[in-house]
Amino acid sequence: MIQWKEEIIIETNIENVWELFFDKNIKKIMPKVEEHILIEKKEGEVGAKHQQKYREGKRVETYIVETLAYKDSEVEKMKKISFVLGKAFEINLTFRFLKIDDTQTKFIYEGRNKGVNFVGRAMLKLGSEKSNQKVVQEFLQKVHQEAMKV
Repeated sequence: MIQWKEEIIIETNIENVWELFFDKNIKKIMPKVEEHILIEKKEGEVGAKHQQKYREGKRVETYIVETLAYKDSEVEKMKKISFVLGKAFEINLTFRFLKIDDTQTKFIYEGRNKGVNFVGRAMLKLGSEKSNQKVVQEFLQKVHQEAMKV
């Protein structure tokens, strides 16, 4: 199992950052997501499910993303999701935003990637912590970059 928790300060209003995590904007921060369709409940509801298609090279994976937790207050926003990728990895991600002031937001990104079968566990053991950390840092920077455009 791989776990991480990283945070950055983004020099913009909490609403600008939060908006990037709405369904209509998801491709801005996750460019490999080709499709993100609501199939159950409503966006922002606990238990909401989306069908997502994700491209990795020539391969496209389709899976269901479930919203496990959701908070949208003036000073704190949070979305926790879970999905199984390639029938091998159970991935849990939490995106949390804290209002520092009107021009600064703390973004806390945490997650867990767990092998659900022998193949998944073996692949995680063979993968490097360094490459996972690189993916996490690239995501943080992508969110920062897109938030600064708003």
